[in-house]
Amino acid sequence: MKFHILFLIFSILLLVQFPTSYAELDLSTNSKVYAPSHNLQIYGTGLPEENLIIRLFSPDETIAKFDQLTTNPDGTFNYSLLTWPKPSTNFPYGTYAVEVISTEQNGLSKKIDVKFSSTTELLDVPVERQVNTLVFAPEVAAINQPIRVFVQTTSDGLLIGNEPSKLLGTTHVHLPSGISVTLTNSFKTLHQGLYYVDYTPIEKGTHVFHVVAFSQGTTSHGSAATNVLSQDLGGISEQIIRLNNILDETSKELNTLKSEIEEFDSTLETSSNKIDKSTASMSSSVEFISEASSQLNSLLFPIIASIGIIVALQITILARRR
Repeated sequence: MKFHILFLIFSILLLVQFPTSYAELDLSTNSKVYAPSHNLQIYGTGLPEENLIIRLFSPDETIAKFDQLTTNPDGTFNYSLLTWPKPSTNFPYGTYAVEVISTEQNGLSKKIDVKFSSTTELLDVPVERQVNTLVFAPEVAAINQPIRVFVQTTSDGLLIGNEPSKLLGTTHVHLPSGISVTLTNSFKTLHQGLYYVDYTPIEKGTHVFHVVAFSQGTTSHGSAATNVLSQDLGGISEQIIRLNNILDETSKELNTLKSEIEEFDSTLETSSNKIDKSTASMSSSVEFISEASSQLNSLLFPIIASIGIIVALQITILARRR
C-alpha cells in the first residue's frame, strides 16, 4: 500500500516537473510547391495559448522569414506566414524549410520542406533538397610539402553550411598505400559554403581527397586527385630554367661557330678564286712561252742551216787541198 502511494506521489511530481513530456507539436502547410504570389499557410497544434516561434529557412540555410504566434485555447493554430514574392537574390527559387519551435516544450520543433518554383506542378518539381559538393585540389604536388584543398558546398545553386566540422565531418583522403586519413576538424571556413584544408602528403603517388557533405539530412560526395612527386613544380621549373640557359649558351656558341665557318668559307672561296686566276695566268704564260719558243726556233733554224753549209764548204775546200 505504501509503495503504491509513493509511486503515485512520484508520478504526480514528474507531471509537475515535466508537464510537456506528453505534449505534442504538429505542423502542416497548405501546399508543397509554391509559385510567386501564392500564399504560404501553416497550421497545426501545440499547447493551449502557447507562444510558437516560426522560421522560414532559404536554400542557403539563412533565415528568410521570422515570426511568432500564439495558439488558440484548444492548442490549434492557422497562420499566413508569407506571400511568395517574385524571385530575387533574397528569395531565389529552391527548397525552403518551415520550422515551428515551442517555447514551453523544451525547445521541441517541427520542420517541413517546401519548394519555391516557377510552377506548382508536383510532377515537374519534386520537393527534395539537392546538395552539390565541388573539390579543388592541385594536380601535382611534392612530398612533405603542404598543399591547400578547397571545397564548395551548394544547395539549389546557393552556398550552404556554417560549421565545417559538422558539414564535412566524414571527409578523408585515400593514400597510395591504401590507407585512409580522416580530415575531421581540419577544415577552415573561407566563406559560407567555401572551405579549405592544408594537407601535407607523406607518400609519393596519387592521393584522392574524398569530401562528404551532410546538410539537412542530405548527403553529397565530391572528390579530387593529386599526384605527389619527389619534388614540386618549383624545382622542376628551376631545372627547366637551367636547361634553357644551357641551351641558350649552346645556341650562342653554335652561332659563333657558324659565323666563323662562314668566314672560313668566304676565305676558301677567295683563295680558290685567286688560285683560279693564278692558274689562268700560268696557262697564259705557258702559251706565251710556247709561241716565243716557236718564233725563236723559226729564227734560229736558217742561221744554223747557214752555219752548217759554211762548215761543210770549208771541209770540202780543205779536202781538195790535200
